[in-house]
Amino acid sequence: MTYFVTGATGFIGRHLVEKLLARKGMIYCLVRKGSQHKFDALREHAGDEGKRLVAVTGDLAKPALGVSPAQRKALASKVKHYFHLAAIYDLAADAESQHAANVDGTRHAVQFSEQIRAGCFHHTSSIAVAGLYSGVFREDMFAEAEDLDNPYFKTKHESEAIVRKESKRPFRIYRPAVVLGHSKTGEIDKIDGPYYFFRTLKKLRETLPPWMPVLGIEGGRVNMVPVDFVVDAMDHIAHKPGLDGGCFHLTDPAPRRIGQVLNIFANAGHAPQMSMRLDARMFGFIPGAVKQALGSLPPVKRFTNVMLKDLGIPAAALKLINYPTKFDSRETERALKGSKIRVPNLEDYAWRLWDYWERHLDPDLFIDHSLGGKVKGRNVLITGGSSGIGKAAALKIAAAGGKVLICARGQEELDAARKEIVDAGGICHTYIADLSELKSCDELVAKIVAEHKGVDILINNAGRSIRRAIASSYDRFHDFERTMQLNYFGSLRLIMGVLPGMTAKHRGHIINISSIGVLTNAPRFSAYVASKAALDAFSRCAQAEFSDNGINFTTINMPLVKTPMIAPTKMYESVPTLTPEEAADLIVEAIIERPVRIATRTGVFAQLLYAFAPRMYEIIMNTAFRLFPDSPAAKGMKGRAELDQQPTSEQVAFASLMRGVHW
Repeated sequence: MTYFVTGATGFIGRHLVEKLLARKGMIYCLVRKGSQHKFDALREHAGDEGKRLVAVTGDLAKPALGVSPAQRKALASKVKHYFHLAAIYDLAADAESQHAANVDGTRHAVQFSEQIRAGCFHHTSSIAVAGLYSGVFREDMFAEAEDLDNPYFKTKHESEAIVRKESKRPFRIYRPAVVLGHSKTGEIDKIDGPYYFFRTLKKLRETLPPWMPVLGIEGGRVNMVPVDFVVDAMDHIAHKPGLDGGCFHLTDPAPRRIGQVLNIFANAGHAPQMSMRLDARMFGFIPGAVKQALGSLPPVKRFTNVMLKDLGIPAAALKLINYPTKFDSRETERALKGSKIRVPNLEDYAWRLWDYWERHLDPDLFIDHSLGGKVKGRNVLITGGSSGIGKAAALKIAAAGGKVLICARGQEELDAARKEIVDAGGICHTYIADLSELKSCDELVAKIVAEHKGVDILINNAGRSIRRAIASSYDRFHDFERTMQLNYFGSLRLIMGVLPGMTAKHRGHIINISSIGVLTNAPRFSAYVASKAALDAFSRCAQAEFSDNGINFTTINMPLVKTPMIAPTKMYESVPTLTPEEAADLIVEAIIERPVRIATRTGVFAQLLYAFAPRMYEIIMNTAFRLFPDSPAAKGMKGRAELDQQPTSEQVAFASLMRGVHW
């Protein structure tokens, strides 16, 4: 038996070819010159040594498929089964390319099948031929299709019409549902259908614990089947006699609603599930003209485009949320009777699809995740760069090729840090500055602009922390003034100094090292937390003003880090803390990913708990306040560190439970 296959190197085509190799006979595959390497890979994967898989050089876009007369003559009357799979399966593709591949390509394929007098023409169509038909679409229906405005729907309908009207050879038509990856291996070749929402689910997983209930959308029923079911069904039906002229829906007889599908994949990816789902049809009462007018407003349009781009969801996919069509597949079920070919349960193999996507297709895998790609040759100003977190970050950035500019108050510490960076092969420039003095901030910016023509990345790391109860601070108003002066006004002065240069270049990144205390409302840190919260608030406002100018703001709500700043509080020697190197890794992440915020799950959970149950959270924090007393230094007993008692088991247990929080 001899076969001819178009689209053999495509996703469905590869699996069908492997299925056909289990039968006897030669398999001729149409291959463009530029795709020979794909065919070679297919042959190698299938274990064929050129004995049964034969490449036929041609092009779907050309009459007679661009196949030479000699090759057409050699194939004449030999091909028993002609499988036409080559097409564009992409809702987001432009109309011109879809028409060329789906419509013109199918016409050329049909004509070629007549020229070589093929036995049966097997056309791989799609459920898209139904358009947005409202109701049950049977296998004997075609002209009844509705709302074919989408280029993909339209071209798939037109290509099937060509087979029905122009084919002079016997034909069989297959309409697969949305094709998922292989149910046994998870393999898929591109992001489509539910895969568009995987990145959103992953972001939810990274933000919230998996047990956290979230709000979602129910939507219409989406019909999906794995690729192995599609090729098994096609192979079986194609070789079964007496079915010429038939049309077969390769669909799931019990499709699920979109909300159910997303929850299955959320479970597979350990992401929070949508425990409450709004039926998208409830928004149907809004007139189409009103929705279109609202969607055309520049702010709405820009917001929507940015959100969809960030999540990797094409706008065309959202239009199918309320998909109205159900597909009857009784002819397919009758043809498959006795074959044991069934649509597998999505819950049984969803984890394989997620695992394959996360390992091979997650768009984040293709982002330049190297620090060097972001900092090489760039000026990076790090305040407080002579020790602790600042020095650890400077070492990493300099090692990646960044030009590090560090500032601090002490020349000796700066020189030591610079020597360490230079000895490691990095570039480092040092500046003495007291950032609690606004004049010193201005002089620092002016000097850096004069010597280096500006700053590409500013890391506001220098800070002052004070751990003292409010009741012990009635006569220490200067505590609040000096923390605000350095942590807020000093950082703000630098930001205002570098922003003009960043704006002129339409490029820049400002990273503010904030505190987990802003999210947890840590008692005894009112002065420190207030100063950091002010900087957080400024950054949120500034991001709104500069987001369209290529300037990013990132706030890192840093957990407790073992640095000289926390040394006076001896209790911290017995509780979980980050090392400066681990904290620097968060800065590296900020530079690479440029997120709006980086926070630990403990910090996010505390913020959510405070939002939903503020009174309960208040009790927890008050318990912590009573559990962790003021240090001798905070009580004004300077030099009486020996009075610092070893932490109790209750204190250690509480601090371990709330890892990274300042107590």
